[in-house]
Amino acid sequence: MNTDSHPLLAALHPIVDAIGGQIVSNGDIQNSDIPVVWEGETIAAVRLPLLHGALDRLIEGVERELGGRLADLSRRDKQVAIRMLDESGAFILRRAVEDVADAMRVSRITVYNYLNALHR
Repeated sequence: MNTDSHPLLAALHPIVDAIGGQIVSNGDIQNSDIPVVWEGETIAAVRLPLLHGALDRLIEGVERELGGRLADLSRRDKQVAIRMLDESGAFILRRAVEDVADAMRVSRITVYNYLNALHR
């Protein structure tokens, strides 16, 4: 089955694309894939992205939403970006604070200060 031929799969495509996943046909389903079931029949599956590159995808999403690269944002918008990244779970990833600090062109201490202000 073409993964665009079913209306449910066509509707899922923007969501799956936004999270960096892909829709796979029945013949390509692996154990770790999430089956897409329609009226009791598995019509395809969603393959989630690997964690490799997850932080980059999260940063790109925040940059799209805020309308600019993290490094070019105002102080207030950088704080908003930190909140958005925190809410999406970005800071559970290894080296996330350092990588976000580099992307924002601020120190790690600044990122930690923004996070501490959020959690107070």
